[in-house]
Amino acid sequence: MKRITMLSALALSALLLMSGLAFAKDLTIGLILVGPYNDKGYSQAQHEGGKYVEAHMPGSKLIYLDKVNPADRPGLTIPQVVDDLIEKGADLIIAGSDDMKDGIIEAASQHPDKMFVHVSGDAAWTGNAPANLGNLFSKMIYSKMLAGFTAAMTTQTGKIGVVGPLINEETRRLMSAAYLGARYAWTEVRGKDAKDLTFNVKWIGFWFNIPGVTADPTQVAGSLYDSGYDVVISGIDTPDNVVVAKQRADAGKKVWALPYDYEKACEGQGDICLGVPYFNWGPGFLKLAESVAAGTYKPGFEWDAPYWADYNASDKSPVGFLPGPGVTPEVKAALDAFIAKLGSGKVNLFTGPLNYQDGTPFLKAGEQATDKQIWYMQQLLEGMEGLSSPE
Repeated sequence: MKRITMLSALALSALLLMSGLAFAKDLTIGLILVGPYNDKGYSQAQHEGGKYVEAHMPGSKLIYLDKVNPADRPGLTIPQVVDDLIEKGADLIIAGSDDMKDGIIEAASQHPDKMFVHVSGDAAWTGNAPANLGNLFSKMIYSKMLAGFTAAMTTQTGKIGVVGPLINEETRRLMSAAYLGARYAWTEVRGKDAKDLTFNVKWIGFWFNIPGVTADPTQVAGSLYDSGYDVVISGIDTPDNVVVAKQRADAGKKVWALPYDYEKACEGQGDICLGVPYFNWGPGFLKLAESVAAGTYKPGFEWDAPYWADYNASDKSPVGFLPGPGVTPEVKAALDAFIAKLGSGKVNLFTGPLNYQDGTPFLKAGEQATDKQIWYMQQLLEGMEGLSSPE
């Protein structure tokens, strides 16, 4: 009887393998979040991406530590966090923020038997990563273009402000993409002169507010609104600009805001919210987890493009742009047409001539930027206001 049972089990196993229904190896994901897991922004989007994996991959489990930053957890290092997550059973470690770059490289070197992925980093691209560390990011540049486009289609003053985080290559390319989207809407759709468009980036110094360390994003947004900017785009992890916009609107001002990172950031905000460019980490995290569990993951650099056939497809697109209640039907129609042109390649906004802010060439006339040229942007673009490097 025992032999028959064993043979039956083997036969069942073979049948499952042939049918493609074999159960994946149990996998525990250790996620390191820079901010609170419920910040209604960047960290919450990643946390929900991890929960998506749990819901779609049998045998998977998410463990995490949030608020991993010098203000909330002074003295805590990324290798220390990784040691703790591995002790709790993590097989795959995902570090969520650019500022974790050095720490996650060190931790991956210390644990060659585990897989590591640094979201937003590029060490696998530059050759600085150990063999067990890959990079994953999404082409948010396109969603930022849509944010800039929507802002420029809506503004009544021609003055668009941005509350930016810290200054680095990631934020320069994202702010520049938003500007390019705004300039296209302003000149090509509304038929106005580019010189009459103001696009001003005010940096706070980190991904979110740290009292006493960064500039206060509510004060930065407020100063922009008070200076005649009627649309303020967020580049930080939390929707502070939306809070300020509602305050100004309640006081009788005609203003709008676009939050960032989290799909539901416009919910309950009313007509002041024009839409949100957001990350959809679930599909990318799931693909990653399944390949690690199957033993087929090959660490490398992945910069995932949108799913153009359905920009907000929850199971397919790594980024989205969800129009808010403040978007008029006319602007929505123009936005849909713009998305179609970007997706087909009919419009490529990273095409020269484009200069950097100081007038030096970024792209020659007719030159289309490569991924590396966009990734490693050295300055903001000509026509933008704001600092291109830390003071």
